[in-house]
Amino acid sequence: MNILLVDDSSTTRLIAKKTLSSLGYDSIFEAPDGAAALRTFTEKPIDVIFTDWNMPIMNGLELLRQIRAIDQNVPVIMITTEGSRAKVLEAIQNGVNDYLVKPFTPQALKEKLSKWVHVNS
Repeated sequence: MNILLVDDSSTTRLIAKKTLSSLGYDSIFEAPDGAAALRTFTEKPIDVIFTDWNMPIMNGLELLRQIRAIDQNVPVIMITTEGSRAKVLEAIQNGVNDYLVKPFTPQALKEKLSKWVHVNS
């Protein structure tokens, strides 16, 4: 399974990557912004995407729109501090599958992932 982590915070990516690795996932791609993520998505067979909302160059919402123009089925989970009802609704209207508010725990990340893929641990 190929997982794409998109966040301008290298710390957030590291925490998520360590959690995913502890669950047995080792094919993890990282991107610091939406533009880099879109390039990775078009070059690699990605099975699930975790993306931040607020990023430079291309934000998570624009990335979501671009992804949905290419693939309606890949699970996209927003990981962000943008927890307001209006932001959640906007993301849902644009095709996000799920939402995880920062700061998140490893258990919360695991639970979100398990809703969209089989988790062994």
